Amino acid sequence: MTPAPPTTGHTQSDQPPAAGLSGRPAGILITSLLLGVLSFQLNASMVTPALPRIGEHFGAVPADVAHVQSMFFLAGAIAGPVVGRWSDFIGRRTALLLVLAVMAAGTLLCLAAPTLPVLVAGRFLQGASSAVFALSYMVLKENLHPRSFGTSVGVVAAVNGGVAGLDGYAGGLMTETLGFRSIFVVVLLLAAVAVLCILKTVPAGRPTGAGERMDWWGAAALSVFFVCLSSFVSAGSASGWGSPGSLALLGATAASFAAFWALEKRRSSPLIAVHQLRSRQVWPVIATTVLALAGLFAIMNFTVVLLSQDSATGFGLSASLSALLFLTPAALIGVFAAPLAGWLAGRRGWVMALRLGTGLSLACAAGAALFAQHQWAVLVCVAALGVFYNGFFLTAINGLSVLLSPREAPGALPGINGASFGIGASLGVVLVAPFAGQGTEAGYSTALWISVAITAAAFLVSLLVPAPQQDDR
Repeated sequence: MTPAPPTTGHTQSDQPPAAGLSGRPAGILITSLLLGVLSFQLNASMVTPALPRIGEHFGAVPADVAHVQSMFFLAGAIAGPVVGRWSDFIGRRTALLLVLAVMAAGTLLCLAAPTLPVLVAGRFLQGASSAVFALSYMVLKENLHPRSFGTSVGVVAAVNGGVAGLDGYAGGLMTETLGFRSIFVVVLLLAAVAVLCILKTVPAGRPTGAGERMDWWGAAALSVFFVCLSSFVSAGSASGWGSPGSLALLGATAASFAAFWALEKRRSSPLIAVHQLRSRQVWPVIATTVLALAGLFAIMNFTVVLLSQDSATGFGLSASLSALLFLTPAALIGVFAAPLAGWLAGRRGWVMALRLGTGLSLACAAGAALFAQHQWAVLVCVAALGVFYNGFFLTAINGLSVLLSPREAPGALPGINGASFGIGASLGVVLVAPFAGQGTEAGYSTALWISVAITAAAFLVSLLVPAPQQDDR
């Protein structure tokens, strides 16, 4: 496939390394970035098992407790594209330190929160740390030797699926023995160590060719769009897609995106130029991410979870055994598969790795749907997603978001792609929930086949993703 014109996001800081880091210096840099990434990931995964205790502590109903997570991920969706692009102007290290400082402030607020709304406000601030993923990928691209970039992306992407499936278990254990606030103490200490290491290892300076100044109007419009889109998805799933409130939010979503589009056409240094949004270097990456997350996240983290614990028409497992069999293996396998996928992508082609991961993930999804009533068949299919989804897909799509980002806005595509993860996951769960929630054999089967169809669409769109200039094989 012929690549698009050479506008890939290769950037240089004011003081770039002569030939790129490798060996021990590269390992130290990767470790420092991993500490920052873990600060976000533990915030996301360790709090999940603590939600019931948080509700009991504040005397809140589940619908209100859900905001503890929803506001965290909403902030991440906003921070990803905004901070990613802003880092083009203030430098990657400054941006990393900024988001970790905001996260630390939110963590202190959570530790002292006297009420649930205050805790939710702290969680919103913590969610800004989602941008650390996109920032880390860009730091790796700009400072490592090209031969080390693929493997390093895989190492960071491996954390995106959790810490070998043990972080959720640790969060539950800490909640039971020390209280849910102990989780925030761990996160705060880890963030402090990450800040010290980033100050020591991440080079200062800003990329060249970033433009004149940050497009704050475009950032505001895009943020409003994400808020409206998230609210529409929540309202649609709760009140029905045709309810007056849902339709009003749909109109607000369309209007905010139209405003963003109009603003970007007039800016000299846009958040991301509209002609780039239309190009094959940008929209197929975003669409593949949204569709793949919608299809595969819903299978792994929703439908199969319900199916495995359903004693009437499912496998009748306890919550802990369900997690041990259907969540932990994929996460653990992904820890080893992702670096291997990055190594292979750097040598055989990033697009090849993406299509391999998406295509074989589709096969796994179809297998789970075909044999939905056979526990061990579903277990094998979901575990295999640890290789092809957690390993190959996540590594390839994150690497491509950096390599294909426009030269004039190298932080734009990684940030928007990061936000697309949350959008896709939310949409997938919302689409299958009415069927999986029926608790019937037909309902589970329908939910799984919907996910298969969405994943098939992701594979078809992935065929349109062009090879980066340096990856043209």
